[in-house]
Amino acid sequence: MGEESLRRRKGEDKGGEDRQSIQSHEPQTMNLQKQANLFLFPLCGICMIVGTIIGSGIFVSPKSVLANIGAVGPCLTIWAACGVLATLGALCFAELGTMITKSGGEYPYLMEAFGPIPAFLFSWTSLLVTKPSSFAIICLSFAEYASAPFYPGCDPPQVVIKCLAAAAIVVITIVNSLSVKLGSYLQNFLTAAKMIIVTIIIVSGIVLLAQGKTENFKDSFKDSKISVGSISLAFYNGLWAYDGWNQLNYITEELKNPYRNLPLSIIIGIPLVTVCYILINVSYFTVMTSTELLQSPAVAVTFGDRVLYPASWIVPLFVVCSTLGSANGTCFTAGRLVYVAGREGHMLKVLSYISVKHLTPAPALMFYGAIAIIYIIPGDIDTLINYFSFAVWIFYGLTVLALIVMRFTRKEYKRPIRIPLVIPVIVTLVAILLVLAPIITAPELAYLYCALFILSGLIVYALFVHLKFSWAQKISKPITMHLQMLLEVVPEEEVTQ
Repeated sequence: MGEESLRRRKGEDKGGEDRQSIQSHEPQTMNLQKQANLFLFPLCGICMIVGTIIGSGIFVSPKSVLANIGAVGPCLTIWAACGVLATLGALCFAELGTMITKSGGEYPYLMEAFGPIPAFLFSWTSLLVTKPSSFAIICLSFAEYASAPFYPGCDPPQVVIKCLAAAAIVVITIVNSLSVKLGSYLQNFLTAAKMIIVTIIIVSGIVLLAQGKTENFKDSFKDSKISVGSISLAFYNGLWAYDGWNQLNYITEELKNPYRNLPLSIIIGIPLVTVCYILINVSYFTVMTSTELLQSPAVAVTFGDRVLYPASWIVPLFVVCSTLGSANGTCFTAGRLVYVAGREGHMLKVLSYISVKHLTPAPALMFYGAIAIIYIIPGDIDTLINYFSFAVWIFYGLTVLALIVMRFTRKEYKRPIRIPLVIPVIVTLVAILLVLAPIITAPELAYLYCALFILSGLIVYALFVHLKFSWAQKISKPITMHLQMLLEVVPEEEVTQ
């Protein structure tokens, strides 16, 4: 009788326990690792890498790379070199990701190698500069291509572009906040769509080459502008098109069997992108001279007008899909950085909470989307790219240096992948060159502002993370409580091995 009464009491209390789950902090299915089955096969990882890298860059950067380097031959060489550098960097991240299987990209690696201060500076810079500015650049590119057909013969108004970009940020943020599966499926669909336009451009170029359209490749190194500064700036623009090669490291905890799927996705995905980028540029040069390419307002659209007419309308359509896919992949992965930083106490605690209904890091994604919208209001694409590239390569270099340091300070760690030490050394030296060369050869205030912003993170860390002033805690606790109830989110459960 007592046992039966107890069972009845448990059944009656079940609903009460559900209602109190937010307060008890003991949700039964609140861990992001429970979504790992979404990334069971390497194909999903390859789609994430390819879908995130191939976005607006290949349709914007060719003109900037050519403008800095001056000739077809060096331009194609830069594109190939950027692919090699991205592959080497990704291999370094593969060793880091399989050695420290935590989401958040560079954050946990810097934390382990150098301690909390560099890790905090990375999260501070990434959350407020590099990640939202990247999201904003991609969505602004989407808005330009999406609005262009409605304003033939002239540039679309800036207010239209910015409103479209803001709408794209809101929609992508909502999709990823509602469902991990929905965000993953959307990524796979948009990746397939962008590969269609990539295939069309490549096949068209190969056909034209077979027909003898090779005059633009004669004397391909003539009139080239080779200097440390020009090469560095060309690399900046080329590497912007390749950015995203480290995206799987932001969702390592959600990968099934990361020891196999992470390196396999990298080894297949990035070389595939490199081959596509080189062939796309070759296709551009089959129908446009260097001068014509530099004068083109939208390289891919010009290519479509000359080769695919009257079906040229498919180019801006698929470019829109391409940019949306890149934006979706960026949002999907960057939200995890906000989430991990909040979990470590380096951001508001509520940013590490998980949606009760959707099992997504909804507060982190909303925060990320809100910052990105702020960037599109005053910014333009060129300024944002300069701001982004300088900051991001500081931390890429520092993270690869962390790999070198941990070879000596963390010898006890298991390394399912162990790359030759010369690879991280090369990547670190290249990162130093990429950071210093533009400052020395063509100094701009944007670099100074970015450096000052990064250093300002030291003040924030000292006041709010290290000292933890009581008045700050008194303000943040009620804010966290109200946001928790409003958004219906709870802390992630502790994972017991």
